[in-house]
Amino acid sequence: MRIDDYKYTVANRFMEYVKVDTEADPNSTSFPSTLKQKDLGEILVKELLEMGVEDAEMDEWGYVYATIPASEGAENVPTICFCSHMDTAPDCSGKNVKPILHKNYSGAPITLPDDELQVITTERHPYLIQKIGDDLITASGLTLLGADDKAGVACIMDFAHFMINNSTIKHGKIRILFTPDEEVGRGVDHIDMDRLNADYGYTLDGGTLGSIEDESFSADAVEIVIHGVSAHPGYAKNKLVNALKVAADFLDQLPKDSWSPETTEGREGFVHPTAVSGIMEKATVKFIIRDHQTTKLKEYEDRLKGILDTVVAKYVGVSASFEVKEQYRNMKEVLQTVPFVTDYAIEAMKRAGVEPKPVIIRGGTDGSRLSFMGLPCPNLFTGEMAIHSKHEYVSVQDMEKAVKTMVHLVQIWEENNED
Repeated sequence: MRIDDYKYTVANRFMEYVKVDTEADPNSTSFPSTLKQKDLGEILVKELLEMGVEDAEMDEWGYVYATIPASEGAENVPTICFCSHMDTAPDCSGKNVKPILHKNYSGAPITLPDDELQVITTERHPYLIQKIGDDLITASGLTLLGADDKAGVACIMDFAHFMINNSTIKHGKIRILFTPDEEVGRGVDHIDMDRLNADYGYTLDGGTLGSIEDESFSADAVEIVIHGVSAHPGYAKNKLVNALKVAADFLDQLPKDSWSPETTEGREGFVHPTAVSGIMEKATVKFIIRDHQTTKLKEYEDRLKGILDTVVAKYVGVSASFEVKEQYRNMKEVLQTVPFVTDYAIEAMKRAGVEPKPVIIRGGTDGSRLSFMGLPCPNLFTGEMAIHSKHEYVSVQDMEKAVKTMVHLVQIWEENNED
């Protein structure tokens, strides 16, 4: 069967997967951060086994691994991995998601039935103008939808279903990987790369139709702990130095018109406070530091520390620590050494009738870290839009085009194999 004649299952799969609560917990110290993520993993393993993927399994950490064997004569083609994450963001509830299919979208506002104040419009979501005539899936108004990244999960599962049932498609060995905890920055912490055993990869975690992302932020985290001077508030004159007030003074010194997410775009980086906590004696301020040029992270961190030191010096007896932790690096640093990985994906989109749209990520994906772990891994579109919100939606036709692109992509890898 040709992919053009295939009856896609991606929409039905997606609408079942989003009903499974897989919300990650950034405050958890376990892995995965929530055990309920494994509920979806178990479903995926069962479905893969039922469709004929014989080695599908989930490990103790919640990673799902599976293999589609190479077609006859294509055993020497590089092994390609397709990866998506199963968890949803903690920014908006992922419990009791009720997906709704809107056939043949007209362009009119979509009022979500469980909260009529939630109205999805083309004014607020301009990409919808391009989706008139498509079938859209939304949530009901009380939760996010979970298209990030269950759209990617559903695309890979439908792709696997097509490939297992179509032996005429020539391709090398294909590895499937589903990960937990991407949304809290831990998605690849426990991946066994030897077990994965792939040469190149693609994450399915992108947005608009045709988008291909091979350049991400580089990212660090900074934790600042301010130690004040404690005293009984009734007898505190000329003694007490409140760490919370010092932290407020420090935050107030940050630039108001630059250097922040709300004032930057494109390749501009930022320094972003994400959490403040503490008591009179000690306050903690957490930051994320982002830029597409890795060398700029150190510049930003030095500048931030300079602001901190200046503020702390104003207060007698106050001290502060400044700890930097690497999070991920710009995947472009790896992918520029193997440009064919991106080029093949662009060609696959063209064959699938999709206009390729290279874009940069103002963020990161599992692919950012996987690229530096030995698996060069750009990010492909799924159609997921308005992510992490009650307005989240996905086009069924966008997901189907992603499946079609994957089918063409594995054939291109086989065609370009020098062996």
